[in-house]
Amino acid sequence: MSEREPFFTEQHDMFRAMVRQFVETELVPHVDAWEEAEEFPREVFEKAGAQGLLGLKYGEDVGGANLDYWYTVIWAEELVHSRCAGVNMALLVQSDMATPVIHDLGTPEQKAEFLAPAVRGEKIAALGVSEPGAGSDVVSLRTTARKDGGDYVIDGAKTFITNGTRADFVTLIVKTDPEAGHGGVSVILLPTDVKGYSVGRKLKKLGNKASDTAELHFDGCRVPRRYLLGEEGHGFYYLMQNFQGERLVAAIGAVAGAQRMIEDAVRYGTSRTTFGKPVVKHQVWRHELSQLLTEVEAARRLAYHAADLYGRGVPCVKEVSMAKLYCCELANKVADRCLQLHGGWGYMDEYAISRAWRDCRLLTIGGGTSEVMREIVAKLSDL
Repeated sequence: MSEREPFFTEQHDMFRAMVRQFVETELVPHVDAWEEAEEFPREVFEKAGAQGLLGLKYGEDVGGANLDYWYTVIWAEELVHSRCAGVNMALLVQSDMATPVIHDLGTPEQKAEFLAPAVRGEKIAALGVSEPGAGSDVVSLRTTARKDGGDYVIDGAKTFITNGTRADFVTLIVKTDPEAGHGGVSVILLPTDVKGYSVGRKLKKLGNKASDTAELHFDGCRVPRRYLLGEEGHGFYYLMQNFQGERLVAAIGAVAGAQRMIEDAVRYGTSRTTFGKPVVKHQVWRHELSQLLTEVEAARRLAYHAADLYGRGVPCVKEVSMAKLYCCELANKVADRCLQLHGGWGYMDEYAISRAWRDCRLLTIGGGTSEVMREIVAKLSDL
């Protein structure tokens, strides 16, 4: 991008520089060690919170900055420079996946107890949706919350939960009426220090190794009914709205990551000589990279269009779903072709493309699979 996008102002540029400095100072020097250890310090959340990065669009009443959505776009774009999708995902779960529904629906008391400390990075948040037998099919969830006096009693299990091993609370999707289909789903805030809560195991993964991903178990967990978010039975609709922000930051990050992978490949291909000239000077790779750059630019236009609509509060489920589908599928294509350009060295962990190739694979699965995105687009296109 040779000039500033029309969506961004000088203030946005200053913010971008600040986020880039945060990433290069606080993340980049440590990510290799964090990947090896398959964890990173919780102090990273506190440092991000101290910079105001975990509550960009939230109100000042909870310590947020009340900024427009383009700041969130920049946050998602700049995180990719860490070259560590695990850390990026953990931070984005905190800022844009587990907490927006609290901001939108929470009472002042709920915001003070859960959202404000999450914005400061003092409490780590997780979003509890997927289960061993259900993911995108939210209606099939089996974790239940039954009323007992002034409490809810929660039983069930969740899996694939980012931040799961050390979350201080879970924004939990449950069935309050198992017989009511869509109308039986609710959202409850669950502190992880309640009796009956346990972490089953930390899951081993193909990529995103620095983030902790866990199975969670709920065995008679008792929480006060005041921890219900919004109205009982409206959780399915709350979650569908929450998914839009999650899917949009995934699309935005996928485009930024694809751009970075191409830039890395060009640098490598310029220094690597085969058959008497740099790899990138061979016509096959000049054309391949030209094609990828064109597709990335098209993906960016689609993602920015969805971000513009979303930021202005315009209904955009179709556009967000298209962006999630196209951008995340493209990122996987870019990762594969850029690894191929590196040849044998692309298969070695000492080059960033190896980790990027592994990490990218989650993009078409997490937050709604590509198959689910196609079905949403089909329905909204009257197909």
